[in-house]
Amino acid sequence: MAGETPPAQPPPGPPPRPLLWRWRHNPLRRRTDTLHAWLGLGTLIAVLAVAPVAALLVGDTARRHYEDTARHQNLIRYETTATLVHDAPRHPEPGSDEEKRTRYPVEVRVVTREGRTRTTRAEVPPGLTAGNTVRLWITADGEATDPPLTAREVRSRAMGWALLAAIGVALAGAAVHALTGHALRRRNLAAWDAAWAETAPRWTTPT
Repeated sequence: MAGETPPAQPPPGPPPRPLLWRWRHNPLRRRTDTLHAWLGLGTLIAVLAVAPVAALLVGDTARRHYEDTARHQNLIRYETTATLVHDAPRHPEPGSDEEKRTRYPVEVRVVTREGRTRTTRAEVPPGLTAGNTVRLWITADGEATDPPLTAREVRSRAMGWALLAAIGVALAGAAVHALTGHALRRRNLAAWDAAWAETAPRWTTPT
């Protein structure tokens, strides 16, 4: 309709900052802006240099630790045949994929290397009856346990620790950059307050 007042429009937002604005020469750039840019670049270079070294050292330490653990486990654990003492529960969905993955804790009887008969609890497939046998790993005392770490598990855990070390270095660098930025912003605010305290009296109109 002619003469109708157009709806009010929100004020435009601030223009986007140009790329690498802290590195560009302009009259509004402060020394702290340049300092923040150099500190950010130094932090980035430090993270790129330290992260691989930290990952290598931590990963190598973790690998040697887990290799020692695997060797120790191979000395104190061994696989043997166990006989079920009681029937294992039956799965409510016989023949399903879930049944194939399900294991129930059942009391079993094992014979240790010293010839002693022991009973322990082991995870067995559903539906097995008493007297059936299963293969499981036990300790020297006859307690059911997990198999020793494999070479693949050792590598996987070592790589996991190496990755965590690299991420930790990156997070530490980000934290340092954020803290320095916060300190520089506080310094800027203090400088603005001091400048305004000096300038304000010249802007005040005497009454």
